[in-house]
Order: sequence, then structure tokens, then C-alpha cells
Amino acid sequence: MSTATERAVGNDERAALKLLALRGALDGEIKVSCANLATALDASNQTASRRLQRLDDADLLTRETVGDGQWVAVTPAGERELREAYAAYRRIFEEDLAVELVGSVTGGMGEGRHYITLPGYAEQFVERLGYEPFPGTLNVDLTDESIRSRTALAGIQPVEIDGWEDDERTYGPAVCYPATVETADGAYDSVHAIAPERTHHDDDQLEVIAPDKLREELELDDGDRVTVRIEGKA
Repeated sequence: MSTATERAVGNDERAALKLLALRGALDGEIKVSCANLATALDASNQTASRRLQRLDDADLLTRETVGDGQWVAVTPAGERELREAYAAYRRIFEEDLAVELVGSVTGGMGEGRHYITLPGYAEQFVERLGYEPFPGTLNVDLTDESIRSRTALAGIQPVEIDGWEDDERTYGPAVCYPATVETADGAYDSVHAIAPERTHHDDDQLEVIAPDKLREELELDDGDRVTVRIEGKA
């Protein structure tokens, strides 16, 4: 299924985005000219200008035109685009991948408890994860760096949980990643980070399921810092 970004930009635009990132546009604004960019991309000035425009339209780049060029910077969406491309290349060259996500424990709204106990999901958890999860999730507010690093999960093969429906509504699919939750005083492995499939929403929060109540097993309170280490096959 293609996204709006995929329809707006292609490999040529992504090549331009990569070049700008290599020149420092991930860290802040840099000044470029279409002529200079065209030379680097082996394209015409008009083509280079169109690529910048398409990146801007797709919200992957910000631009400010001045008399002798343009000030450009890669947006968070642009960084995510680059990280997903990086994760894809890692899948080609690496067999095993690991991603560490750091954050603080936070209270949830009880939705995890509801969805995890629904029979259409619960039966798949037992079959595909090998355990019946505790009815609730451990919610972790990720640091800014970990929000960016989260896109590397695209390079790890997940355990897929199929969507299903009952007489009242349709429930969407999800993906689970084998993980370990680590604290300053201990660790609990054989857990899974869980997320709705193919979504970028709520990237700032990670949900973790486990056979036991992780708050009790690891003696966690709101605000405690944890590291969720996710490992899997590329």
C-alpha cells in the first residue's frame, strides 16, 4: 500500500534528500543553489529545482529562498524517510539487528488491557508469541533520540498479528518485536514491543506486552527510566 509520501517523491528525490543530509541538513539549515545541487546530482538546474520542490511538498524538507540560493533543512519526516531507507539496506547486509529504545514509564489509558484480552488477538498471542500476555501493557515515553531510532525497527522482521472482525467491528493487524526490558537493577526478557501495523502515529510512546505484570516484576513506577532492547532477524 503506497503512502502519500511515496506518491509524491521517488528515488530521484530521495537521492537529493540523502545528499542534503550528508551536507549537514539533518543538523540545521544549510545554503544550497540549484546549480550546485544539479552538478552533484548530474542533473539540470530545472530538475534539481523540481526535486527540492517535491521534497518540500512532501514535508520532507523546509526551504527559504534568498537572493543567492536557498536555505534548506531536513524535517523530522525527512529524517524518518532516510532512517527507513537505512533500515532497508541493513536488512540486505546484516542477518541480525538490535535496536535500543530508551524512555520513561508512564501510565496508560487502559486501552491495552481491553485489546490484548480480545479473543481474536489473545489466541494469536498464545500461538505466535508462545504465551498469554498479562492483560495490560507497559507504556514507555521515548526520548527524542529513541523516537528517531524507532524507525530502525523497519529493518527487523516482526511477528505479525492478523486483523480480524466480529459482529460489531473490524480490528486491525499489529506487529510484535521480541524484546528485553532493562532497568538499572535488572531485566526481563521474552517480552514483545507491540504496535499497529504500518503506522507512524504515536511514535513517541512504546507499548510492551509480557507474560507477567512488568511493573511488579521490575518494581517500576511512573517516571522510571527503562531501556527496551529489540533484537531480531533482518
